Amino acid sequence: MRCAPSAGAALVLCAATAGLLRAEGRPAPPEPPRFASWDEVNVLAHGLLQLGHGLREHVDRTRGQLGALERRLEACGAACGQAAGITASPHASANPVPDDKAVPETLRNLQTQLRAQNSRIEQLFQKVAQQQRHLEKQHLRIQNLQSQVGLLATPHLDHEVAKPARRKRLPKMAQPVDPAQNASHLHRLPRDCQELFEEGERQSGLFQIQPQGSPPFLVNCKMSSDGGWTVIQRRQDGSVDFDRPWEAYKAGFGDPQGEFWLGLEKVHRITGGHGGRLAVQLQDWEGNAESLQFPVHLGGEDTAYSLQLTAPVASKLGATAIAPSGLSLPFSTWDQDHDLRGDKNCAKTLSGGWWFGTCSHSNLNGQYFHSIPRQRQQRKKGIFWKTWRGRYYPLQATTILIQPTVVASTS
Repeated sequence: MRCAPSAGAALVLCAATAGLLRAEGRPAPPEPPRFASWDEVNVLAHGLLQLGHGLREHVDRTRGQLGALERRLEACGAACGQAAGITASPHASANPVPDDKAVPETLRNLQTQLRAQNSRIEQLFQKVAQQQRHLEKQHLRIQNLQSQVGLLATPHLDHEVAKPARRKRLPKMAQPVDPAQNASHLHRLPRDCQELFEEGERQSGLFQIQPQGSPPFLVNCKMSSDGGWTVIQRRQDGSVDFDRPWEAYKAGFGDPQGEFWLGLEKVHRITGGHGGRLAVQLQDWEGNAESLQFPVHLGGEDTAYSLQLTAPVASKLGATAIAPSGLSLPFSTWDQDHDLRGDKNCAKTLSGGWWFGTCSHSNLNGQYFHSIPRQRQQRKKGIFWKTWRGRYYPLQATTILIQPTVVASTS
């Protein structure tokens, strides 16, 4: 049975419990049903999303293992056929049969079973992907319902929600510090993490924002002494594949609490075409860290999300042949080549999507290595920042954050 979202997400949990009791032949308990709290609904939705990610990764690994085993079995088929020919009787050798008949029956049966299993795994993978998309939509609906209930709650409930223990839930929902001071905040979400900071939020974590002209989405906010920063990229353990096509980098991928890329379109909406400050945090394998901040301007998709750098900043980052107006670096992926090299595709030669320029300045979305490769050609495909540790040093961890320099006035 499908429940309408307007009925309340908590009713879904109660209906599911009653259905299980009836299926087991036991009547529902006579006492009034216990409605799930918003915290429990949030935790359940978050857990289901994590389960979807885990199932998808498990299916990917299993498919790869079965594919490798099937290739080995196919390669073994010819050798097994030759072995069968050697042990065959003289009478059988006088009447040759096709090569596939020489393969032992057990091997053919095993290959057939592997193909059937691979087909079932492909169907499971599609179901997991479909279910994950459904869960993400339900997750967003739950957050929107929670936001609406929080805004319509009585003053007593507002006081309870404002308790510190309630603000530590996951995912966190942005709420006005004092609705009585500014009634317009009741009708919209904050535009970015900086606006959250200006409203009094000082705790880092996941929040829902809504930049102008954009639907709401979750971001990871980092609150510091100089304001609220939006985390747009994190690399730390190689758990997410960053060698992806253009549409993936446009929309975003990964887990905001782990490795992820927020999405070019979301970053463009956050800056609102006004520019911002970009913060880059780097870490090598010896425990050394480096932090950089510089002004940037990110164009829209019509400019291939070009990153505009001033001439002094571009020079410090190792760029050459810089125009007085600065340097414009379009974003490139292996399926959409926009880099400044006419003789190669930097995303294919290296790895991942990035503002490559001439392929040699930096690439924080490159291949993740759990240790430094010995071969130089392999190392340059990793995560590097040339002006710090050099082009051939693959970094261990990176974080990229952005903060708009111009915050629109509250309407």
